Amino acid sequence: MTKFAPLARLAILDDYQGVTLDLGPWGDAPPTLAITTFRDTLKDADALVERLAPFDAILAMRERTPYPRALLARLPNLRLLISTAARNRSIDLEACAELGITACGTPDAGAPTVDLTWGLILSLARDIPNQQASLRAGTWQTKVGIGVEGKTLGVLGLGKLGAKVAKVGAALGMRVIAWSPNLTAERAAEAGATRVDKATLMAKSDVLTLHVVLSDRSRGVVGAADLAQMKPTAFIVNTSRGPLVDQPALIAALQEGRIAGAGLDVFDEEPLPANHPILSAPNTVLTPHLGYVSEQNYRAYFKGAVEAINAFEAGHPIRTMAP
Repeated sequence: MTKFAPLARLAILDDYQGVTLDLGPWGDAPPTLAITTFRDTLKDADALVERLAPFDAILAMRERTPYPRALLARLPNLRLLISTAARNRSIDLEACAELGITACGTPDAGAPTVDLTWGLILSLARDIPNQQASLRAGTWQTKVGIGVEGKTLGVLGLGKLGAKVAKVGAALGMRVIAWSPNLTAERAAEAGATRVDKATLMAKSDVLTLHVVLSDRSRGVVGAADLAQMKPTAFIVNTSRGPLVDQPALIAALQEGRIAGAGLDVFDEEPLPANHPILSAPNTVLTPHLGYVSEQNYRAYFKGAVEAINAFEAGHPIRTMAP
C-alpha cells in the first residue's frame, strides 16, 4: 500500500454533542470511506489503542484526546491525523513524522472565545447566573452587581484573541492594561491598551483575563504569589488553558475570599471529574470548555477535514503541521 492510497476508516473522536456528521460536508468525502464517531473521551491508554487500532485516519477534536508518541507508536494502521484548528500542542508531531503519519490542521471561523470571555466577565460582574436562579426560585434582586465602565481590565497575553478582548473592554469604557513577557508598548497601544509589568497587572486589574498559549514557560503563569497581589474585589477569567493558573492556589483564594470570583472555561483536567474541588468553590461561573464550540467554527473545522482527506488521497496533503 502506498502512503496516499485510499483511506478505509475514519474515526472522529470526542464528538460530545453528536453533531459532527450534521455540521460537515461529509458527502464530499470519498464514498468508500467508512466514518465512525465516538462521543466520549477515553483516558485509559489500552482502551484507546483498542478503539483506534482499526482506523487509518483520525479526526481529533482539538486537544480533547492527546496523541503522544507512546500512543501513536501503537497505531500502526494510522496514516492521517487531522486536528481541528491550525495547531494542536497535544500531538507529538516529531513522532508523527518519524512514524510516517501525516498530520494536518483545518481552518477556523474567527474567534468565538472572545464572545465567551465577555460572557463570563459580565456574568461575574452582574451576578447573572445567581440572579437567574434566584428569580426562578421566587425571589427578586438579591445582590447589587458591578458595572464594568470605569474599571480596569487586565489582559495577560495580547495576541489575536487578547487584542480583541481588549478592544471590547475599551468600547465598554474600561481602562485596559496588558502584560506578557514579549509585549511591547507599541503593540499594546495598537490594541488600545497600556503595557505594564506583571506585578502592576495583578495589583491594578479589576478583571484579569488570560489569553496565552500553554507551554512549559507559561504553565502556572498565575501562581499563588500573583493571586496574593490581586484586589479582594477582582475577578479572574480563564478561557485559554487550565494549567496557566495554579488551580489549588486559585481555589484557596476563592474559599478565603481573597478575590471576588472566577470565570473558568478551562481546567487542569478535562472533562472535569464530578468530584473536582473547583465545582464547590464559591463565586465561580464555570463552563465546559466552550470557547471554540460554535456552529460556525464546527462547520469550518469539518469542511477543512473533508478537504484534508481528499487532498491526502490525491497525494498532496494540505495544511500539514510540521514538528
